[in-house]
Amino acid sequence: MSVGLLAVVDDILSAALKASAKSAGVVIDDAAVTPQYVQGITPARELPVVGKIALGSLANKFLLIIPAAMLLTAFADWVLPWLLIIGGAYLCFEGAEKVLEWFGFHHGHEEEGGRDEKRLVAGAIRTDLILSTEIMLISLSNIDPDLGVWMRLAVLALIALLMTGIVYGAVALLVKIDDIGLRMAKNPSARVRHTGMRIVRSMPAVFRVISIVGTVAMLWVGGHLLLVNLGEVGWHFPVDVLHAVEHALEPLGGLVVWLGDTALSAVAGFAAGLVIVGVVLGIGKLLGRRPSFTEGGETPHAAH
Repeated sequence: MSVGLLAVVDDILSAALKASAKSAGVVIDDAAVTPQYVQGITPARELPVVGKIALGSLANKFLLIIPAAMLLTAFADWVLPWLLIIGGAYLCFEGAEKVLEWFGFHHGHEEEGGRDEKRLVAGAIRTDLILSTEIMLISLSNIDPDLGVWMRLAVLALIALLMTGIVYGAVALLVKIDDIGLRMAKNPSARVRHTGMRIVRSMPAVFRVISIVGTVAMLWVGGHLLLVNLGEVGWHFPVDVLHAVEHALEPLGGLVVWLGDTALSAVAGFAAGLVIVGVVLGIGKLLGRRPSFTEGGETPHAAH
């Protein structure tokens, strides 16, 4: 490999790491949200389903998000805030209906006998589209504008591959770790068997926590997208409140500022989500239908 090519690769890697650093929080959200879609299916289908969602995520990034982001930033950057508002509203809607499910409020008829894999994968890919859009747009906004079009495209492509590998590698590990525990439980070593049994017994609690974290993450990301981008399109009051809270918490340190920002965004996201759920149910009632919001059939509840 020539020195010139090595220098280009190094520039791409450096730019990708720098640009993706600020999207780390959304990557964590994506990794927390996705395992919810795999719960309730047979163990033999867990990894194939994760693989399908990962392929859908790559298609989202390479066929939709990156081309659209490059074109819009070049010719119609005013559209981007509106797209993010729509995406944020969808996440708020999905997060709010999951919270309602926890409290026994179900929408429509739940299917018996497990979850439909095609609907499940489609739902996960839709949610990934919103989260991946934010990841890629945050990354794009942090790429040096002096880089040429092809360099920016290469940086975004590298970020897309890295983020997809990190998120779905983590998801695959999470959904199969109980199988690893079962194998350890059959080991001749008593210490290994004991560790394996502890892993197996802890997994229901782990997935309950993941379900809660994933739902809060959807509300947080969705609410933050709404607050920030409503300001971008002219309604500044929501984001002004957010900035006022951040400013008031600054003397307490960066962690407290982040927690305050997250809490306010999640509350705003839940409130917006409840409004959207109500609107959807109202429209459904007018049309004589009862919409079912459950992706792929029956959703395992966080309390189980």
